Amino acid sequence: MNTSSASLPGGTWTLGDSSVTRFGYGAMQLAGPWVMGPPADHDGALAVLREAVGLGITHIDTSDAYGPRFTNELIREALHPYPEQLFIATKVGATRDAQGGWPTARRPEDLRKQVHENLGSLGVDTLDLVNLRMGDAQGPRPGSIAEAFETLVDLRQEGLIRHLGVSNVTAEQVAEARGIAPIVCVQNMYNLAHRHDDDLVDHLAADGIAYVPFFPLGGFTPLQSEALSRVANRLGTTPMSVALAWLLRRSPNILLIPGTSSTAHLRENVAGAGLSLSDEDVTELDGIGH
Repeated sequence: MNTSSASLPGGTWTLGDSSVTRFGYGAMQLAGPWVMGPPADHDGALAVLREAVGLGITHIDTSDAYGPRFTNELIREALHPYPEQLFIATKVGATRDAQGGWPTARRPEDLRKQVHENLGSLGVDTLDLVNLRMGDAQGPRPGSIAEAFETLVDLRQEGLIRHLGVSNVTAEQVAEARGIAPIVCVQNMYNLAHRHDDDLVDHLAADGIAYVPFFPLGGFTPLQSEALSRVANRLGTTPMSVALAWLLRRSPNILLIPGTSSTAHLRENVAGAGLSLSDEDVTELDGIGH
């Protein structure tokens, strides 16, 4: 299937100095189980990446910590030399241990090492976007991000990074980062059931900054899942389709990065995100998170 960015749901958003499709692709699921090791189907993983670009997707989200290295190396194998319009976002701030954990790594020397590892595995001289991931697996944690963020600012001034973003952060940390240097996006957990960033989404939209939610179906209670399934059944579609369509409608600065290791599922996600929700549908869905 070959199409253009114009036909993807949601249209485009200007991320830094690039126009990207609001419907993007998150590459995390291309690695092995628990985001460790190589994929079970190497050729299948390459096919998904090529299908994403073939569908017109111009925003891919990744990290050298996925695998580690395997996901970035798959992106390089599948797509390098990269199409001019392709925008690859990566993140730093955590590494992997032998047990599959995500220990934090935010000292200046850690961040420099991770940036250079991303450059090497992706095969580029400059990274389009680097998100500084804060907090832990349970979510954001309060505290200053200045030292870590200033390290990335230095790397940007050295020409190794084009744009900066922050991930898994509080609103206060977003403000702190913006006081140090411009950011082009915030990547946090947000979905129908988790609306804690509602004010932040709107604030960033007013300032032209993207908001990139992860886990579009993450953290739902059984009752919330039941409510979502009820709407999906009525519309003759899947809960994931409804969740993605709601996010695109929620605010024009929301960029989607759903992941999958299946080309068929990728096409389903694209079609699902294009679902047309009525005002009544949205009112019912809004009740899930409130």
